[in-house]
Amino acid sequence: MITALYASLSALLLVKLSLRVISLRRKHRISLGDGGNADLQAAIRTQGNATEYIPIILILMMLLEWATAAWWIIHLAGIAMLVGRLFHASAIRTNNFKHRALGMKITFFLIFTLAALNIFYLIAGYFFTST
Repeated sequence: MITALYASLSALLLVKLSLRVISLRRKHRISLGDGGNADLQAAIRTQGNATEYIPIILILMMLLEWATAAWWIIHLAGIAMLVGRLFHASAIRTNNFKHRALGMKITFFLIFTLAALNIFYLIAGYFFTST
């Protein structure tokens, strides 16, 4: 299952983002919330943003894989997801708005494309599957 690879890599990314939040909490002695600290606010939102978008992408990838889409489509989607999320995460940390926007564009385009492909495979399955 190709999606398992990208789910695992995404899990590692989420661990890295979570460790950044933990590190900043310890550094600034903030146990709950962000304490008004801009670095911690950014780290929390970076982690939150990843947890908001990665699951829907992985679900759409898994459904597409189950629909027997070509293996290269699933890999392309997984790579695009990771690239988009890495662009977004690094851009928030460095205040690079262009890279942040690029990361979100990749993410939104990917979600739209995966949804459209899933709809296509669903409709094609009804019309071209003999039962």
